[in-house]
Amino acid sequence: MSTTKLAAPPGENPADFQPYVHPDKVIPEFTWSAVALGAILGIVFGASSLYLVLKVGMTVSASIPIAVLSITLFRAFRPIFGRNATILENNIVQTTGSAGESIAFGVGVTMPAILILGYNLEYLRVALVAVLGGILGILMMIPLRRAFIVKQHGKLAYPEGTACAEVLIVGEEGGTSAKLVFSGFGIGFLYWFLANGMRFFKEIPERALGFFKGATVSAEIAPHLLGVGYIIGTRISCIMVGGGVLAAWVLTPAIVFFGERLGAPLYPAERLISAMSPAEIRSSYVLYIGAGAVAAGGIISMIQALPMIFASIRSGLKDLAARSAGGAAVGAVVRTDRDLSMKLVLFGALALVLAIWVAPMLHMNALGAACIVLFGFLFVTVSSRLTGEIGSSSNPISGMTVATLLMTCLIFLALGWTGGNYKLTALSVAGIVCIAASNGGTTSQDLKTGFLVGGTPRYMQLGILVGALTSAFVIGITLIVLNDGGTVYSSKNLPEATMPLTGKEEKEPVRGPHAVEDQGLYFAKHVRVGEVPGIPAGKYLADETGKIRYLVDPGVNGRLREQDNGAPVQKYDAPKAALMSFIIDGTLSRDLPMSLILLGVAIALVLELAGIPSLPFAVGVYLPLSASAPIFVGGMARWLVEKKLTRDSAGGETSPGVLLSSGFIAGGTIAGIVGALLGLRWNLALGPRVLGGLAGSDVFATILFGLLTVMLILVGAGKLMRSKNA
Repeated sequence: MSTTKLAAPPGENPADFQPYVHPDKVIPEFTWSAVALGAILGIVFGASSLYLVLKVGMTVSASIPIAVLSITLFRAFRPIFGRNATILENNIVQTTGSAGESIAFGVGVTMPAILILGYNLEYLRVALVAVLGGILGILMMIPLRRAFIVKQHGKLAYPEGTACAEVLIVGEEGGTSAKLVFSGFGIGFLYWFLANGMRFFKEIPERALGFFKGATVSAEIAPHLLGVGYIIGTRISCIMVGGGVLAAWVLTPAIVFFGERLGAPLYPAERLISAMSPAEIRSSYVLYIGAGAVAAGGIISMIQALPMIFASIRSGLKDLAARSAGGAAVGAVVRTDRDLSMKLVLFGALALVLAIWVAPMLHMNALGAACIVLFGFLFVTVSSRLTGEIGSSSNPISGMTVATLLMTCLIFLALGWTGGNYKLTALSVAGIVCIAASNGGTTSQDLKTGFLVGGTPRYMQLGILVGALTSAFVIGITLIVLNDGGTVYSSKNLPEATMPLTGKEEKEPVRGPHAVEDQGLYFAKHVRVGEVPGIPAGKYLADETGKIRYLVDPGVNGRLREQDNGAPVQKYDAPKAALMSFIIDGTLSRDLPMSLILLGVAIALVLELAGIPSLPFAVGVYLPLSASAPIFVGGMARWLVEKKLTRDSAGGETSPGVLLSSGFIAGGTIAGIVGALLGLRWNLALGPRVLGGLAGSDVFATILFGLLTVMLILVGAGKLMRSKNA
């Protein structure tokens, strides 16, 4: 049974909190076995997460799955190590390993846009951006730890971090609490693997409201999102779904009402509004409104947090002065409050500015490099706070990246930097900031876990630094391998126009099935949109006369799904990267729909004037309603448990409902990753063959999700699977 309250109840002073491992107790923590295992798992989960973001534009938090694997692997190899790992060693493993997923998301969201813009995907550029962004995210979180993790304890939930702490604690203790968490893990894994992996029922039931044209009701019936909603509570989940309702029931129907009679497409869409589905309207119009709201809400949130941030920085500088003076104050700092030195933060930030400035492929001056670090600090702050409010799974990192791209491209536009190289520079800037924000949010979840279990912050910060660096170098190789594996060299239906050659083009061989018969070298030429009359945008191989011999269709965002011999290839749509390339092209060519973005900014301002936190609401606008609906259901389940059934919220974060929710999060996230990996090799979609039309039924899927929710409510109320904590 857990003896630690993992969240401060309302009115309790966070300073009175005591972690699971007492600050005065010293046990094995930062060991070579823990760091090495964390780095290896980080690489594995980074590769799988990159696959997910290229396919569907999102990932799942890796901290909890890695924590579960760490406990399991250390117990399995106990004869080698001579003992079980301590809870703090397992915490170092999940901290180190979690960096792989966060860096994979940042890379997958931004770097494939290089191909869409018509350039080669260079390993050195991808690795450099990943390393710089990963380090920036970690450095910026060091002074923010006290502000968000310590002083906001009991206010910022950090649901995945709290759930991960529960997993580590019950793995250490066992008992009835462990049974609840691991029962939730098994149920969540089986439920989501049947839905997401084997397609036995729909993942996202959806129904159009016939009486309300353009409006839809939908929900991603995922156990991990249900668990996130239960942990973050009623208020934030309601605010978040409010944003989703505005997007799905106000903005989309309004666009349909005013635009369905138009005889021509309304920019930025390329189709008539009358011919578009609600999902297409969302991606063409509402997404930009949501991005503007997220950018404005993020800036407002950072301004509101400035007093805490400055206080945290002052505290860090005082510690630095005390250490420099060599006084007794150094030893007075308890183990659980020891961060990496503020001196490292300051000199590390300066080193990052210098690295960005001198890197030839980034084409950035000193002022621009300093702005990148400031952007990084801004969005790491926003990401950390937002992660604390709504969790990593719903953190709109891509929205922050859109905001970064907008600000960067507008600055470039004002300076007249609109050429091809500056598009790559803008994308690299966005990539660094995106990875920093992603890694900063992940780091804050890890630091919350460490705060609850009693880990040493400096060791955790070192661990995630190791994980970030090892994953960054491997992620670039993984991206190139995935792209090359799906690249098609086609000799069919080629343009008849002659390719203009300058003589400076590099020569490349043919790859794939054609390489068996054709071992020659050809000039590689990228054609941008409208650059050469009669030749569509893309990459081509041409001979000395300029005759096009092959179309090189990339694996990422390519249009050909099979080789010339009919062999199918795996393609990756990279939806978020396509959005980034559109924003770069649109802004630098003055074609971006700024009015839509300003609508989002206005929405955030109205909410703040009404006294409602704009950031979680903006997230609801940016994400589809299907993402916020299950979180809302989880929040309402907790309200029902605490206000109507038990009339007692003192159970806090060790209540039975939270323990079961922690298991749901762990099981659901692992099931998503396992299903994606197995799906690469085998067709797991047995549901339609076994259940027929029932597998695609909205009603059947909704009933199953309802049963899962009822189970959570009964457990939370202590009427089912009762634990000693109840």
